[in-house]
Amino acid sequence: MRRSANTIRVTAQLINAVTGFHLWSKTYDRDLGDVLKLQTEIATAVASTLKVTLLSDVAAKVELGGTHNPAAFDAYLRGAKVFSSVQEAAKDLPGAIAAYTEAIRLDPHYALAFAGRSIALTTLAGEAKTVAAAHEGYDKAQADAREALALAPDLAQAHIALGVVSDNTLDFTQANDEYERALALAPGNAEELRTSGTFAAYMGHFDTAIAAARRAIILDPLARASHSLLGRALYVGRRYEEAAGAFAEAVSIAPDFKATYAERGLAFYGLGDLERARASCEANPDYWFSHSCLAVIYDKLGRHADAQAELSKLTAAVRDTAAYQYATIYAQWGNRAKALEWLETALRQRDGGSIYLKTDPLLDPLRNEPRFQTIERELRFPD
Repeated sequence: MRRSANTIRVTAQLINAVTGFHLWSKTYDRDLGDVLKLQTEIATAVASTLKVTLLSDVAAKVELGGTHNPAAFDAYLRGAKVFSSVQEAAKDLPGAIAAYTEAIRLDPHYALAFAGRSIALTTLAGEAKTVAAAHEGYDKAQADAREALALAPDLAQAHIALGVVSDNTLDFTQANDEYERALALAPGNAEELRTSGTFAAYMGHFDTAIAAARRAIILDPLARASHSLLGRALYVGRRYEEAAGAFAEAVSIAPDFKATYAERGLAFYGLGDLERARASCEANPDYWFSHSCLAVIYDKLGRHADAQAELSKLTAAVRDTAAYQYATIYAQWGNRAKALEWLETALRQRDGGSIYLKTDPLLDPLRNEPRFQTIERELRFPD
């Protein structure tokens, strides 16, 4: 796709991926104002070339949840681009939210923009500095998701958005229902596979999560998030060496995305390879997740003062919104009482991190504790 002022040129090609043989191509020059008509025309042309009989009207599928306002569409694309390129949520996400908001201002019935803003708001709320700010962000995200569903009940992205905010607010039954509905509506949507696959991993359905991740990689191989999902599913499945490999692939695709280094570090930690764990987590020493990772690793290396210093840095960075992370650190330090206190705080605060509790390897030292089992029951994880 190329763009010059208000004119766009799209060159579509169809190539046999097995043989490399070129089957079809066509170039479309259109005014930007006809972009939705162009999408429908391309989809119809490709379907015709493939001799596919579609189950329903092509235009209805392509335009579902969309807009006929080219300026709103442009703003939505800018928001989606910023969101997909986020390196640090607190710094980058406000730009995505602003672009989605502009799209909604230009077209108040733009369901895709509401869904996109909902997911961005949920992500930002997950890194809020106070519990009150997190809850406020989740409330806004849920309102946007429900508005998207009201506007387009069969829009998979709207169900994804409600699923994402539901699992972050620990409504696991609602999240499960929304992800199942999204998967039924869009089984070939890589974003849906990533979100539902992540949820499946944390619910303990490892095979389902790994299959979703591998399918997402096939559909969207250059997306860091596809490889990160595979890494997380393998990690919570205690397949640490494979997880480290998946995270390494994610790092190679998006070397500036800080969280992946800490995730890879914890995979090495699970393997007992403390030096590689330390090196991976030290790659971004000022990032909040790195503090959590290093607090655990330094303690295991016998560097107890350094571990305590990392905990202090984490506390300064995230204050009262990281009760769950504090619990994982104390669990690995062998302080079960303190770890359980923080898990109870996380439950009381409805800390979104509690979604990890069922499968998180860092909490394995606590699983036989009656207080831990009480917390797990109260979270009401689905089977």
